[in-house]
Amino acid sequence: MSTTSPPLSARQIARRRRTAAWRRNWALFRGHRAGLVGLCILAVFVVVALAAPLLADGEGLKVTKATGGVLESPSGEFWLGTDESGRSVLTMLIWGTRISLLVGLLATAISMVIGTVVGLVAGFFEGWTSRLLYRLTEWFLVIPFLPLAIILAVVLGRSLLNIAIVIGVTSWPATALLIRSQTLSIKERPYLERARVLGAGRWHQMTRHVLPNVMPMVFANTTLTVAVAILSETTLSFLGLGDPGRVSWGSMLEGAFGVGAMTTGSWWYIVPPGICVVLVVLAFTLIGQALEEVFNPRLRER
Repeated sequence: MSTTSPPLSARQIARRRRTAAWRRNWALFRGHRAGLVGLCILAVFVVVALAAPLLADGEGLKVTKATGGVLESPSGEFWLGTDESGRSVLTMLIWGTRISLLVGLLATAISMVIGTVVGLVAGFFEGWTSRLLYRLTEWFLVIPFLPLAIILAVVLGRSLLNIAIVIGVTSWPATALLIRSQTLSIKERPYLERARVLGAGRWHQMTRHVLPNVMPMVFANTTLTVAVAILSETTLSFLGLGDPGRVSWGSMLEGAFGVGAMTTGSWWYIVPPGICVVLVVLAFTLIGQALEEVFNPRLRER
């Protein structure tokens, strides 16, 4: 009786190769200490965001439900003091984690989709299509980010979705240029030439050969873009362009600045959200640098 196993299908072989690649990349990532530190910091903030209803009562965000004094200093009841309305700064900080991470991730997803599509098409196709997309990317790249974002935020209105759209629409050019350069390099490789000789169409070449090879760079660039998106959301909220009905770290900083927290010595109102922004941006930056080394053999050799 034969005990040989049946031959694997092409899909099973591809799945095994992907699994082996993920394990190999994870092993490389674990060897990057800074990347692991960033991952641990990010995991803490993600847990806080997911467990916000368990850690702090959402009713405490309402001004009418405030039980503390005006800019009350930290105490046993209010560990991080209160704001100008008597709300707990700790409660605002915990719930603000959700908004800041949500807007940052949503804006990054929009930016990555636009940048990847534009970069692929601009790099793979030739002629007027490539030139038009390249000039469009350059045009967005040279326009100052903040004035354009402010104009779009004012036109679209103050809401979380609109802020995410504004940040995503204004932050994709760098990704597009990166994907375009990668696509131009991949397009000249032998396996893509063989695919063309065998009759593969442009859509097949882009989706089956080019896109899988640029995705590692997309993932590495995503973590760096999230950091920029969170900083952008903080900046827009600080300027009063965020959602007035939601509490984020940026809106906390805007409120602290509005009541003169630094001049009155109310450090507990302005320091915690500032530290959270710095830590999250640092975490994503460390993870992005680690992923860049994992996916780029030249950086590992250095």
